[in-house]
Amino acid sequence: MRPPHDSWYARPAARRWRCAAPSQLARGFHATLPGYQPTPLVDLPSVADELGVGRVLVKDESARLHLSAFKVLGASWAVVRVLALRAGLAVPTTLDTLRDAAARRPLTLVTATDGNHGRAVAWMASLLGARAHVVVPHVMSERAADAIAAEGATVAWVAGDYDEAVRHAAAWASDRANAELVQDVAWPGYEEVPGWIVEGYATLLFEIDDGLAALGIPRPDLVVVPVGVGSLAQAVIAHCRSRTMSGAAVLSVEPATAACVLASLLSGELRSVPTEATVMAGLNCGTPSSSAWPYLRDGLDAAMAVIDSEATQAVADLAALGVSSGASGAATLAGARAALTGSTAGARRDALGLGEDSVVVLLSTEGRPPS
Repeated sequence: MRPPHDSWYARPAARRWRCAAPSQLARGFHATLPGYQPTPLVDLPSVADELGVGRVLVKDESARLHLSAFKVLGASWAVVRVLALRAGLAVPTTLDTLRDAAARRPLTLVTATDGNHGRAVAWMASLLGARAHVVVPHVMSERAADAIAAEGATVAWVAGDYDEAVRHAAAWASDRANAELVQDVAWPGYEEVPGWIVEGYATLLFEIDDGLAALGIPRPDLVVVPVGVGSLAQAVIAHCRSRTMSGAAVLSVEPATAACVLASLLSGELRSVPTEATVMAGLNCGTPSSSAWPYLRDGLDAAMAVIDSEATQAVADLAALGVSSGASGAATLAGARAALTGSTAGARRDALGLGEDSVVVLLSTEGRPPS
């Protein structure tokens, strides 16, 4: 069953909105990380035929370092900025300098997660010789928690949902002098670190620029992004409204059981929603980031909600085409299908400015976890 009719939102004026260009500092730092290389853009002509567009390219994050998810781009840069600020260092700086700073002043990096962000913070802590304390909601899988613990972190379970895990992590960090919160959602009074995380995500967009240029494509016509709290969407919108992708439409996709961004857009103000378990675990968030909200409100062209069976089918279809994607990443294919095919597709395609020659980029933000 499809989500209800109110699972679609469009804002025709979004492409006229402009914002400041994102920093490129994080991109240079990421190039120094062990094992770093740009992740590929995978051409899927059969999906382009299905969607009735000229080209569909998937940004495949399954090859992102050994963590198989984009989250490390934001987590690593935020950790750099936190450590540098704490030690009085200028950025950019080197891994060795950061290790020395962490050795002089022992530090515990604290975060809440529904999976990939916490693992990325834990990996970065291990890389720099710091400790990590990661708070996880009760609905998260044991496998995901084990992957975080394998990076050397302490994993703490809470009985509540993701929002409750965030509150617990913030309180835990504030009670300890040598702890620093590295959270990927902002709220009033906590916005600097989430802003650094968004800066880190910009590397993914610069890589897309390079990949498109190599194919002779000046910019995409549509970028489809999965949404949890909205920080990645904030990075995508900032890029599209300020740089070479200016003019591209942006479509966000989230689970119907945790559609906090869609609810906020439809109401015209930031809203929280109750959440339920979903296969799209990385998107199972009930409250948008306060820093992301102005970008989502003013610069997002459209928003869509999808159900678990649609995401699961997209996982299988991408796998058959050689792309490893978890359900949170494959949500973009599910959302593109829901928006661009079916009886209501004509109006939605018009709202997004798409034709039969359009280029669509899907962000597949994570690899498929092992069975």
